[in-house]
Amino acid sequence: MAILGEAARNPSPSVARGGGSGVGSETRRWDSVQSDPQRHRVWEVAALFLKLGAISFGGPAAHIALMEQETVHKRRWLGREHFLDLLAATNLVPGPNAVEMASHIGFVHAGWAGLVAGGASFILPGFLASLAVAWSYVRFGGLPQVAALFYGIYPAVMAIILSATYRLGRAALRDWRALALAGLSLAAALLDVHEVVVLLGAGVAGILLYAPPSWLQFVGLALVWSPSVLPLASRLNLGDERLVRLGLFFLKVGALLFGSGMVLFAFIQRDVVSRYGWLTHQQLLDAIAAGQMTPGPVLSSATFIGYLVAGWPGAVVSTCAVFLPSFCIVALVGPWIPHLRRSPVAQAFLRGVNAAVVALILSVALALFRSAVVDLWTALL
Repeated sequence: MAILGEAARNPSPSVARGGGSGVGSETRRWDSVQSDPQRHRVWEVAALFLKLGAISFGGPAAHIALMEQETVHKRRWLGREHFLDLLAATNLVPGPNAVEMASHIGFVHAGWAGLVAGGASFILPGFLASLAVAWSYVRFGGLPQVAALFYGIYPAVMAIILSATYRLGRAALRDWRALALAGLSLAAALLDVHEVVVLLGAGVAGILLYAPPSWLQFVGLALVWSPSVLPLASRLNLGDERLVRLGLFFLKVGALLFGSGMVLFAFIQRDVVSRYGWLTHQQLLDAIAAGQMTPGPVLSSATFIGYLVAGWPGAVVSTCAVFLPSFCIVALVGPWIPHLRRSPVAQAFLRGVNAAVVALILSVALALFRSAVVDLWTALL
């Protein structure tokens, strides 16, 4: 209505003169009036999240705080309650929270094009930075100076992992049920149970412990074991094409990542290091360090890992695959956000998954400890 009113108050010169008659010319003018503001909004979204992606360090909490400052308080694209609803929804579904928030906000401000522009723009700076670090690592990593740099970084990486474990554990392990789930999940991870089974099994166990519907008590055991069929997708015989395997692996990770981007390294430690042998434990530590040195989401480490495994194509495939599920999830979950926030079953599932997340991150720390702490000096660091 505002556009119609503006058009009525300020008719175009051709209309005022009575010229330019014809339905075609009128339609083109109307389409132009409609599409220009929409394109402008998309560019606003892209510019903002490109900037935020370039300056966002410190993990998803810091990223989301910047988004709130820019979109709620400064630009007023949405209200604080709406922002909190979107944030709660990202916590209830898999995927990197900061990327999903960028896509949600982009959709609110500029529709479907804004959804893509927000997420992609936020990812792009981290992708380019990780690609540059990976290229430099491959080109100069054998130099003594670079080796010495990473020698000093490894203990810091361990400190970051342990700090994330403590921070998440303090928030997630608030009662005996969560502690029990975390203990069982850690035992399962150390016994080489697949991370997919650990995460989804803990989620179902969380429902049984925190919000058990009467009918679910009888089928709970069956549900706990049913996720074991999911990892089969990554074991299909697709030939020896490393890019295909790499893409399927990161697609699986992006679709199953809960709680923290650090869980990425639990998947990598099992499959990329132990199963496929594409990386060593030392290179995994380097990938974690690279993820901390670059801006944007920690999942940008996928770019670094993809480059080490398969060069430039591997970097592109890994990045696209690990973030693609986030865009799909945002598009699908948007209409259900109010229901998810009110659902006790969804909340219970998340509590179980969060306990397993703490356990998986701790299992990664234990697996990498020998590679990171190699002498008294690194132990003191």
